[in-house]
Amino acid sequence: MKNPEIKVRETKLLSDNWYILNKVTFSYQKENEKIQTHVREVYDRGNGAGILLYNSTKKTVILTRQFRLPTFLNGNKTGMMIEVCAGLLDEDNPEECIIRETEEETGYRIKKVEKVTQTYMSPGAVTEILYLFTGEYNESMKVSEGGGLASEQENIQVLEYTFDEAYAMIESGEIVDAKTIILLQHAKIKGLI
Repeated sequence: MKNPEIKVRETKLLSDNWYILNKVTFSYQKENEKIQTHVREVYDRGNGAGILLYNSTKKTVILTRQFRLPTFLNGNKTGMMIEVCAGLLDEDNPEECIIRETEEETGYRIKKVEKVTQTYMSPGAVTEILYLFTGEYNESMKVSEGGGLASEQENIQVLEYTFDEAYAMIESGEIVDAKTIILLQHAKIKGLI
């Protein structure tokens, strides 16, 4: 249901070079107060999905490592991030997206995923909803080396860790990606591994 106290007055396109950056002017009335007008920049990169692949027999997880420019620009000396497999939905539904991304990035062809939650990762400025999943893998599902698509200029390293190693990487600061932390903590709380 739409909030009747919010009225979008103007949306101005600032950039559509990579994704869409808009400048939005809107009016908002707080309870028992006057209407206030605000201007905010809003980044629309579409919605995405992420998955924690786990093997309950081996007690392992599959993660990825890749360069992330924004982290480099904000103090990550190498720019490399250890993350769960993830991607943008494009025209797919979240389940189809994450099954496709899993094969492209990790080389595992999975058929079944379990939805954990959906969340806004940076709701103050980004419209993206991120759908989070878990899925079991085993070696019989490995159909390629993964690594992402050359056409998307992806250069993804596929990593396999024991669950305990991966979970300890949160505390050590080696894993600082929010979606990865959420999914590892979910696996721990639910006793998936």
